[in-house]
Amino acid sequence: MRVAVLTREFPPEVYGGAGVHVEHLVGELAGLVDVEVHCFGAPRPAPVVAGAYQPWGALSASPALGVMSVDLAMAGAVAGADLVHSHTWYANLGGHLAKLLHGIPHVVTSHSIEPLRPWKADQLGGGYALSLFCERTAVEAADAVIAVSEATRADLLGVYPSLDPARVRVIHNGVDTGTYHPDPSTSALERLGVDLGRPYVLFVGRITRQKGIFHLLAAAARFDGAAQLVLCAAAPDSPAEGEEVRRRVADLARQRAGVVWVDQHLPRTDVVQLLSHAAVFVCPSVYEPFGLVNVEAMACGAPVVATATGGIPEIVVDGETGCLVAFEGNPSAFEAGLAAAVNRLLAEPGTARRFGEAGRRRVVERFSWAAVARRTADLYTELAG
Repeated sequence: MRVAVLTREFPPEVYGGAGVHVEHLVGELAGLVDVEVHCFGAPRPAPVVAGAYQPWGALSASPALGVMSVDLAMAGAVAGADLVHSHTWYANLGGHLAKLLHGIPHVVTSHSIEPLRPWKADQLGGGYALSLFCERTAVEAADAVIAVSEATRADLLGVYPSLDPARVRVIHNGVDTGTYHPDPSTSALERLGVDLGRPYVLFVGRITRQKGIFHLLAAAARFDGAAQLVLCAAAPDSPAEGEEVRRRVADLARQRAGVVWVDQHLPRTDVVQLLSHAAVFVCPSVYEPFGLVNVEAMACGAPVVATATGGIPEIVVDGETGCLVAFEGNPSAFEAGLAAAVNRLLAEPGTARRFGEAGRRRVVERFSWAAVARRTADLYTELAG
């Protein structure tokens, strides 16, 4: 069976959880089906990449229309495939058009749901309406929709009531437990300016309101002063958000010592080191269909404090691998809850260590890419024979 995977991100251009998902899924699928990747950007040397596409120059003034122009090119390029599998709204329209053009099944993986991310209008402007159109059109017509969590499945059926529940399958994200594992090395920490003599609380994520970074910065003023705060935060959704984070980090640094902001995309080996030595990993997302970064942190043995939202409670077991904090639309209470949970684990290193060890075991047992790929390939066979 020949499967065409359509994606915005593919190595070396990976900046978010969806890109990580596609990278590892394709790697495992290659042993199960004949898979080819069609992605955005410059040509890649990887044999699995059948095509990489740039937006039409005439549409460069409208990023969303530029995305749609890539989708047109992708749809035309997948002739001969038995099935097309698209990831995120950036590629969903391409998958839908390929289904119509070539008469093949279309599988959509829902990494997030555009109507539940209204803040994206700040980034995309009028293009947000186009992103809504691309996703809705593809999801409602897809032969199967993969939800990365039970919570995402419920959200999909709530947002798209015409979607047949039988077409929505839950296949959780995975992690490479060989890459994400406790690393005793500290060279990256030293290079990035982390004080090895002090514990640190770690955040890893994009600068976007979805990831809750502004709530974290407010909560951090209450963190135990003996601990550092290490922020691996880059790629702002908009210049305004980037400037707001810069201002807020500067304000926090005037209130307390030990604020380390890594404003760059780090190599995976550096991220693994940071996760491995974190006293606490914090994921304060206000919307998270799955929350892959929590799986990565747990795989590295870090105890996790995270929001009880979306798919996160399917990953982090409250009181066993970390602490879950309710959001419920009350920012002040949420920020106080984050601070209390973080300070508890800082004050109880034995509990933190036990949570970290349990988290590693849970990831190894439940979240492997081999299992994800097998379930995905089984779905392909069901749809395309």
